Amino acid sequence: MPKNATPLANKVAVVTGASRGIGRAIALELAGRGASIIVNYNSSGKAAEEVVLEIVKAGGKAAAIIGDVAKVDDANALIKAAVEKFGGLDILVNNAGITRDMLIMMMSEESWDAVMDTNLKGTFNCSKAAVRHMMKARTGRIINITSVSGQIGNAGQTNYSASKAGQIGFTKALAREVASRNITVNAVAAGYVDTEIWAGVPEEMREAFIKMIPLGRKGTPEEIAYAVAFLASDEAGYITGQVLAVDGGMAMS
Repeated sequence: MPKNATPLANKVAVVTGASRGIGRAIALELAGRGASIIVNYNSSGKAAEEVVLEIVKAGGKAAAIIGDVAKVDDANALIKAAVEKFGGLDILVNNAGITRDMLIMMMSEESWDAVMDTNLKGTFNCSKAAVRHMMKARTGRIINITSVSGQIGNAGQTNYSASKAGQIGFTKALAREVASRNITVNAVAAGYVDTEIWAGVPEEMREAFIKMIPLGRKGTPEEIAYAVAFLASDEAGYITGQVLAVDGGMAMS
């Protein structure tokens, strides 16, 4: 934690897919550093309200906003809600994501489209809406939560890996577009993290994944959140277009 106990005081952050897992940890960490948080969710309303309650009980400000980021109208409404509720938008964390794992020979077009629409198009939709506001303010932070799967690929995840690799290219291109307005765009590439998705992976596969990680363990949602909080801070103001791997060394290059 920086010397200033609330380095994000007076900042407003939107975290998509923030009702649980990595998104929840990010919302709580940014709130703990002083930011007012829009907790976005699509279907887990109760869980989102619990995140808001936890933030408010700790003395922070937060509101839960429903919205499917794959839909442009919902993304626009989400950003509008942040500006209307808290008076601005300083930080956007594109975290919302889904998986529909299947070998390509058995993968349906619907499974491909669903993953690409939420993970990649959702990043486009929310970023476009946020950039409109940030350009006028001449400042902002956009942080995309990508994955080690987008860096090295993963069998059975052609759709997910493609969407996450797409986020990396999107990050670099957008960073170049908006740098002149003091807006930074970066990505955090998460490794295998202890979430509900991980819990659904068969035990033998989990053991094989762990063997691929130099640090020999899975990560925690909080470790991803710490990286996001850094990239959202003033201390990271000279960093843009970068991918910060938080993966235990799995995708070293």
